[in-house]
Amino acid sequence: MRVAIICALVALPAMAAEEWKNKPILDTSHSPKAILHGVPVSSVKLGEGFWTPRRKAVVDASLPSLLELFEQKGIIDNFRRVSGSKNVARRGPLYTDSDVYKWLEAIAFVLQDREHTALRQAGQQVIDEIAAAQESSGYINTYFTKENLALRHKNMRHGHELYCLGHLIQAGIAWQRATGETKLLNAGRKMGDYVYAEFGKDKKPVFEGHPEIELALVELYRSTGEKKYLDLAGYMLAGDPRNEANVPPREFVYLFTVKPFTSRTIMEGHAVRAAYACSGAADYYLETGDPAYSATLQTLWHDMTARKQYITGGIGSRGAGEAFGDPYELPNQQAYTESCAAIATMFWNWRMMHAWPDAKYMDNFERALYNGANSGLSLDGRLYCYRNPLELTGNPDDKIRNPWYDTTCCPPNLQRILASLPGYMYSTSKDGVWIHLYHASTMDWKLEDGTPLKIEQKTEYPWKGSVEMTISPASPKRFTLHVRVPEWSAKSVLTVNGRPWSAPVKAGGYVEIERTWKTGEKVELSLDVAPRMTQSNLRVRENIGKVAVERGPLLYCMEGLDQPDGTTVFDWYLDAQTPRWAEEWKPDLLGGIMTLQASAHRPLEAAATRPLYDRYPSWPPAKMKPGSITLIPYYTFTNRETTTMQVWIPARQ
Repeated sequence: MRVAIICALVALPAMAAEEWKNKPILDTSHSPKAILHGVPVSSVKLGEGFWTPRRKAVVDASLPSLLELFEQKGIIDNFRRVSGSKNVARRGPLYTDSDVYKWLEAIAFVLQDREHTALRQAGQQVIDEIAAAQESSGYINTYFTKENLALRHKNMRHGHELYCLGHLIQAGIAWQRATGETKLLNAGRKMGDYVYAEFGKDKKPVFEGHPEIELALVELYRSTGEKKYLDLAGYMLAGDPRNEANVPPREFVYLFTVKPFTSRTIMEGHAVRAAYACSGAADYYLETGDPAYSATLQTLWHDMTARKQYITGGIGSRGAGEAFGDPYELPNQQAYTESCAAIATMFWNWRMMHAWPDAKYMDNFERALYNGANSGLSLDGRLYCYRNPLELTGNPDDKIRNPWYDTTCCPPNLQRILASLPGYMYSTSKDGVWIHLYHASTMDWKLEDGTPLKIEQKTEYPWKGSVEMTISPASPKRFTLHVRVPEWSAKSVLTVNGRPWSAPVKAGGYVEIERTWKTGEKVELSLDVAPRMTQSNLRVRENIGKVAVERGPLLYCMEGLDQPDGTTVFDWYLDAQTPRWAEEWKPDLLGGIMTLQASAHRPLEAAATRPLYDRYPSWPPAKMKPGSITLIPYYTFTNRETTTMQVWIPARQ
């Protein structure tokens, strides 16, 4: 077996020499159930626009500063300790290895986009430290060694051994696709081969308390052609009855880890773990076509989006267990909505989109991207939100943004999603190309028959709703251009070479434009980004009588700093029946944003002077003072001084 493993590892670089630059984030090029296929990160170059400063902050500040913190906190020393190059105690929680792997994956996506010598060198040095810490058996984990050696594979509920392996594999694949180098990927494969040799249906039982290994194993199968990795993922998802005794029947956090995935009917337990399990299951379906997985995935996606997802796209309402609550249990101030959870939904939606192309998946992806995930990284790239509440009291002790968390999962997760963003903008299919997201950019790729194709977008999206797309195949070619029309756009207009498109342009779908395309032909899409008010289902009890304000894909909020006369956000009632809106572009505020001013009223008598309880209907009082409130995009909250904040605003009927 040892010889076979070595031969496989040696064979990989020769295969990759021709292909490693042309692999997408999710390589479904040979997946039997994939209708869509991604394009490489390197094939899409973003111009100036909304995401440019966010991604620049990742490269210039976030990635370098996190490495500094890894060194200060002893996280890289954990690998040196195992290799024997440094005699220090292990520091940090037992899952810190995964944070380093995600950081490397983020750098890999940067390198897929463009060369960055300093980051590449920093990453290579860390990769060397990781490889030096790997045992000859293939095992690598800096916690379960030395004094903790006897605990290896004993703490499956909490140990995160396979979770760390999953992130190692994903980082190795991304690094190989960025550079052609396989040292990190070889480390992941060796550990994967070790697990496959030791555990499984006819071997020792194993499960992972934190799903993640499943999607990594499927992508490793796609990268190597080694079916054992797909089989191991299937074993993890199917559950091993021998493990059920290791988990109490209602231990909330672990509900997605032991029983068969296809037995699930609701989203429950730890939100990140559940969404990662769904992502891995979607990957498994893409390769196997198992109808039981198809049915379960559809059921769970509906349960999440219809009853358990925040307007930000975030999930996980309970701080206890970082878990889903009951249906419609979506509190605002206590909302947990971990940054990683929003990102996990994006991974899941992306895979669902590949299997069942439907605009609802990209609408949900975009909601989480612009709001639930985007809010997690400060504008300067050095502070992070672990949780993303929808309401704040202004308590200075409530530290929402921090440079470091002992559980450092969110910072590198935010880095890798923003670094890889170009790879989520387009897909191809047998009949043509799909445009999912809008940003000033140029895609230089090809149709699936090999015809070179360029698509240039000119737009100031999301601040403005106009998108001009120039379609340029290398030679005249008949194919279908699928153009997404977001579900929030009340009125949309599409033209082809200046002429209105003949078919209806429906919100929440893709316009299919089939024709013979010639170089330089133009498609223009005009979306309605006017401010709009959104209400909750009445079962979301906390939001009864309140509305949220959205504009295009962006959710807005009130911060106390912007309100008149020293009032807090809680003093105001938005005019819901006859709102008057004013938009103002402020280039020097919060990195450049479109602010909204809305007509509103506040009581003549301050709330603080009223009794705690009073006879109904004396409150709110009939006499109200008119005024105007200011709203800013939700993703920018708490980037200034501590203040009150709310998303859901009481409505004055």
